[in-house]
Amino acid sequence: MSTSDIYIGLMSGTSLDGIDVAAIDFSQYLSIVATHSETIPDTLKKEILQLTQPNPDEIDLMGKVDIELGKLFAKAVNTLISQTKLSKTQIQAIGSHGQTIRHRPEFGFTLQIGDANIIAEHTGITTVADFRRRDMAASGQGAPLVPAFHKAVLHNPAKDRILLNIGGMANITYLPADNSKITVGFDTGPGNVLMDAWIHKHKALSYDHNGKWAQSGNCDIKLLEKLLSLPYFHEAPPKSTGREQFHLDWLTHQLEGFNLSPEDTQATLLELTAASIVSAIQSHVASESFELLVCGGGSRNNALMQRLKQLLPYNDVSTTDKVGINADWMEAAAFAWLAKRCLEGKTGNNTDVTGADGERILGAIYQA
Repeated sequence: MSTSDIYIGLMSGTSLDGIDVAAIDFSQYLSIVATHSETIPDTLKKEILQLTQPNPDEIDLMGKVDIELGKLFAKAVNTLISQTKLSKTQIQAIGSHGQTIRHRPEFGFTLQIGDANIIAEHTGITTVADFRRRDMAASGQGAPLVPAFHKAVLHNPAKDRILLNIGGMANITYLPADNSKITVGFDTGPGNVLMDAWIHKHKALSYDHNGKWAQSGNCDIKLLEKLLSLPYFHEAPPKSTGREQFHLDWLTHQLEGFNLSPEDTQATLLELTAASIVSAIQSHVASESFELLVCGGGSRNNALMQRLKQLLPYNDVSTTDKVGINADWMEAAAFAWLAKRCLEGKTGNNTDVTGADGERILGAIYQA
């Protein structure tokens, strides 16, 4: 195996279901060399959730969590390397997304923590981080960034494709077969975030395995219509969102006046995710003949995947496993790619997607 072009991608998303680490070899197309998932301790997870909402003493807590996450990210990388035949000298760089604690594109502001100084220091590997803010400095949304990666590795000149990532939030990338047409990409709204929060509140579980709890309930149409009336769903892209918009307190407020069982609420939340995704596709994708490739944690939710297939009966709906990229590791691979682009002095944003004034080299470099 050529060892000259291996990068490690680090991803911790809004779902907080763990830290994904993937070693990617770019010497021949794209090959996933090794992967590891690092659990986020409950205490740290609770502190991260605190930071996603306004609280007193935020700055002290943010500093503490920034350091703890940096150490945990470094531990995750070191664990990956120790479990494989890789040596640190083979790794060109780490691309660390960090943990988003606030994303306010309307103010040109986003913040990801997980100190890259500590990652570089504790791993001995050059680390690239802070990918979003340069796009925002150029008047972009700073998100989603993954569509540029999707276009680079998954464009198919023979057919239109939509890449759907279902993490805490859901986002789509439309890749027209005709490369002269623009790429469309944006956050459609909540992915797993509300379903995860609701089942954690009622059953102390981190997620609804295969959507079985949701399947035990019934979707409430009136609640669904209320949720889908939220202005975000009707905004035109470019747009992005996060926990600032969709969180448990917001959901609790929306449920006022509805006397639903917890499982009926969960069923409605699953339908909200599916319906908002399909509505976004139908409103903003200029194609009816496309294949939908799904990645992220939501791609493993059988009930959600089944619902997407029902809502898109004339389209091929499958996971990215079908095209050779494991659906669990897509985003980690994307940030390995973004680190590579940064070190090579190449741009990493897609202006059609983020709305930035121009293409920019993304990321700050922390030398080993």
